[in-house]
Amino acid sequence: MNHLNEEQATQTLMDLLAVPGLSGRERQVADLIIRRLIEAGCKPDWIMEDDAHTRIPGDFEMGNLIVKLPGTVDGPRLMFAGHMDTVPLVRGVEPVRKGNRIVPKGPTALGADNRTACGVLLTLVETLLRENLPHPPLTLLFTVGEEIGLWGAKEMNPADLGHPAMGFNIDSGDPEEVVIGAIGAHRWDVEIRGAAAHAGVHPERGVSAILIAAKAINRFSEQGYFGLIEKDGRKSTSNVGVIQGGEATNQVTDRLHIRGESRSHDPEFLKEITAAIENAFLEAAASVASTDGRTGKITFNRQEDYHAFKISEDEPVVARTRAAQEALGITCRPHVTNGGLDANFFNVKGVPTVTLGAGQHNPHTPEEYADVDEYLTCCRLALRIVADSAQ
Repeated sequence: MNHLNEEQATQTLMDLLAVPGLSGRERQVADLIIRRLIEAGCKPDWIMEDDAHTRIPGDFEMGNLIVKLPGTVDGPRLMFAGHMDTVPLVRGVEPVRKGNRIVPKGPTALGADNRTACGVLLTLVETLLRENLPHPPLTLLFTVGEEIGLWGAKEMNPADLGHPAMGFNIDSGDPEEVVIGAIGAHRWDVEIRGAAAHAGVHPERGVSAILIAAKAINRFSEQGYFGLIEKDGRKSTSNVGVIQGGEATNQVTDRLHIRGESRSHDPEFLKEITAAIENAFLEAAASVASTDGRTGKITFNRQEDYHAFKISEDEPVVARTRAAQEALGITCRPHVTNGGLDANFFNVKGVPTVTLGAGQHNPHTPEEYADVDEYLTCCRLALRIVADSAQ
């Protein structure tokens, strides 16, 4: 039986898309969600905010929003999750409906990544409570800071979730596609210290940090560790994303800061890639010398950004998803992605979690849109997963 109020579910998404909420500034989104949850019948003591923001670098207004619904029937607790934050390109967005799509009116992104998830989770609770539908214990997790490093999921305490047996993260487009694995990544940064000198009078007395950077990047590029990496049947990626430094054209640059990333599904290969990048900077620094024998120095830092994971297609969370999809007449297509997801940390922290699609497309661009039919399909899919778990 279809209990979904499609008009209300779509309006919920429109309302969410109109609320600003960049990474670290999710409060307005959370306030809307909380208000609607209470209006739907959630008791205030079912709703909490954790202290993840106290462990996240930068200025965050709040931690993760966690909602725990008691079950009307016995059964293992299920978790549904999505992130509240959007990218800066969403600033000033005005969502408009054009046929089967919701698009930005102006030259902004839409924020369907990931307000579609917030819409699905809110619609799920509103429908369950309005229709008095049977359900096992449920946890809804609305995370913060996903777009800038999966921070809310990284700093989430699993004990706050009520020990869910399985999770369903929503952060993709096609509701037929089920993400069962994702890549792991290192974020790295390197500080290069050279020696300043007058670039016109005595450049030979200086040690150029820019030359060291150029030689290092060229070195690990020639070794095959830059961009798309293919070695011995293994595929991975790396990138140099930010280079900062230099003050004047007539000064040999003595300091440079570079930030980049390495990604791989293979943890050992990931270590190999980042080590090759670090070695390239070390070798380049030693190779650039002034006339008095001074050479460059580097300080290299790496951070395990998120861990790779892969769930077997035989796992209960995949089987539960597939059964619900088949009941709705859609195909289950397991998929492994090269992007990081909150699900990376949910799986590492002991909650087997797949990621589902709710109609977000072309994220982080002015061409972003939400497919309304796919969004409503994901709403039905969440309801079906809950209904199957209540039997």
